[in-house]
Amino acid sequence: MSRSSWNDLIVALATPPGVGALGVIRLSGNGAIETLNALFPSKDLSIQPGNSLHVGLLIDGTEKLDEVVLSIFRSPRSYTGEDVVELSCHGSAFIQQQIIEACIRHGARLATPGEFTLRAFLNVKMDLVQAEAVADLIASGTKAAQETALTQVKGGFSHVLSALRTELIKFSALIELELDFSQEDVEFADRRSLRELLDKIDITVNELLHSFKLGNVIKNGVTVAIIGKPNAGKSTLLNALLNENRAIVSAIAGTTRDTIEELLNIDGIIFRLIDTAGIREGLDEIEVIGVEKSKEKMKTADIVLSLFDATLETSEEMRLIEDELKTIAKSYLLVGNKIDDQATTAIAEKKYQLNDAIYISARDHINLEALKKALVGRVVSGSLNTENIIVTNARHYQSLQKVSNNIIAIREGMKNNVSGDLIAIDIRQCLYYLGEITGEISNEDQLDFIFSKFCIGK
Repeated sequence: MSRSSWNDLIVALATPPGVGALGVIRLSGNGAIETLNALFPSKDLSIQPGNSLHVGLLIDGTEKLDEVVLSIFRSPRSYTGEDVVELSCHGSAFIQQQIIEACIRHGARLATPGEFTLRAFLNVKMDLVQAEAVADLIASGTKAAQETALTQVKGGFSHVLSALRTELIKFSALIELELDFSQEDVEFADRRSLRELLDKIDITVNELLHSFKLGNVIKNGVTVAIIGKPNAGKSTLLNALLNENRAIVSAIAGTTRDTIEELLNIDGIIFRLIDTAGIREGLDEIEVIGVEKSKEKMKTADIVLSLFDATLETSEEMRLIEDELKTIAKSYLLVGNKIDDQATTAIAEKKYQLNDAIYISARDHINLEALKKALVGRVVSGSLNTENIIVTNARHYQSLQKVSNNIIAIREGMKNNVSGDLIAIDIRQCLYYLGEITGEISNEDQLDFIFSKFCIGK
């Protein structure tokens, strides 16, 4: 999108398409109030104050479109920083389309994906981290995802990066000044203070990088492949965790031929449970394909939940299974099924002597809470605190990695007493990547890519 089109009048439906009680249509840009004034004969909107509501008929020529409520937000006190009018109409898709077409006839154009938030960024109503967090907030499906996105929207992450960047800019300016006096062999930038600042930045950046693993879990969820031999109780366990009969259960070995995927929210984290075909030597072509799919899921899953019948498996077989999991799985849980009471659990624990194994009864819902707790424990260390700054965006993570690499380069340069001009280059790179995260340094292609992932009305 060309820069010249970033302040013209745009219109879009801000609520989901389809039939509902109400729909909201948003206009932003030059002429937003004037355009609606031409369609709203009930009163003169041009003299109405900002942050005000107005009820009346919307009329295009002689055609009555709908009775609406108009919300006026005058620049700069609006979401985009421009004049904005939000129009609440009835939820008919036909009515909404008629109103949007009338606005287009009077000079507006249809907004592109994320263009309202793009304008908020361009008009310095928010930085790029906050803008991306708006999309995360819209897409949030759990309490943890919602709270993490809200922290970003409020500027928590941005404030941390901005403070570090401001301090580094001061040193950069002093080192650049030294270059102007290179013939006089003077130092304006205290090297000891610079090392202390680098230590501070390094600690913060590494904490943020470390948080990405959790952030990715909060944002994208965790894939859990439930694997095991036929009739170990995999489908029964899936149904028990979901509290519904999602998978077919029978005493016939090999009932599950294909993978079944369902979502489970545990303590604000989405687990994608995959019930797989029983792993054994296939009896027919279809079952062989199912077993191969099960093995593929084992390799790609974040966690492999290896379910075994604790009344049948030998300790030798379980040791072989665990050895295989150690070489294939990113993370795994050994779960003994068909355990009815504590006495049976104690017998199984003594028999198998497996570290961190959990013993349950999927049929009778025994010890399932311990299993859920163990799943959360595989991805979260301690309690989940969404008030901390957590990196959830891969773009931010990649830029932070580059910041970390440049800090290493600056330290090495200072250790080896390299010239100030070379240190200045690495500091400028460090500042660049910090600014790239918040959008203080950006380009049109980057903005187009980021905001293209937004919905049209945001």
